[in-house]
Amino acid sequence: MTVEIRGGVELPARREDIEFRTADGLTLVGELASPADGRAVATLVTLHPLPTAGGFMDSHILRKAAARLPALAGVNVLRFNTRGTGSERGTSDGSFGDGVSEEADVAAAMAFVTERGLPHPWLLGWSFGTELALKYGRSHPIEGAILLSPPLHRTSPEEVAAWEGDSRRLVALIPEFDDYLRPAEAIERFSTVPSATVIPIEEGKHLWVGEKLTRRVLSEIVATVVPSALPLATDWPDEG
Repeated sequence: MTVEIRGGVELPARREDIEFRTADGLTLVGELASPADGRAVATLVTLHPLPTAGGFMDSHILRKAAARLPALAGVNVLRFNTRGTGSERGTSDGSFGDGVSEEADVAAAMAFVTERGLPHPWLLGWSFGTELALKYGRSHPIEGAILLSPPLHRTSPEEVAAWEGDSRRLVALIPEFDDYLRPAEAIERFSTVPSATVIPIEEGKHLWVGEKLTRRVLSEIVATVVPSALPLATDWPDEG
């Protein structure tokens, strides 16, 4: 007997409530989901959508990545609430900094990754989280950055262009019907980074609603980080 992997299905993993301190003295709360056997091949450090518009560590694509990818792809998934953001896990100290003071949040998350020795870290940003990845990711020892629905509101053209010549990969998933940045404009905006991979996602919208788009997004993430894990399973042995 098997169960279909969809919706809120949570596959086996080690799940640990974590917290870390920023350089300006705030405590941020989060969760680290790891493969059940403890042998991760890579790490996704997730950066959630805009907290003032309802974004948090449980935003559905990030929650489903943590629920599925440790088992399906052998990766760690680290989620956390940026300053002033709350979820069922708890509320991080501080208040929203409009993407400026959150530089310290990204640094604190990456310091945690280093302290734990988590392998091959990638930044995975969604919407507002892509701004943090683009603005601050190059300062840290990452393999690259994956951008879901980047609005490019807070990221300057110079900050985007700075990724050209960097050895780390930059991959952007652009929904066909995004509210802020659609494929044609995204190709133009990322043209200053010819090494970047811009992937238009047909039928996609900014929030990636629906199982079809969830599976497409998770598959594109895994194709970037650990392609040998593809295709992702759609069923799992029913242990209940």
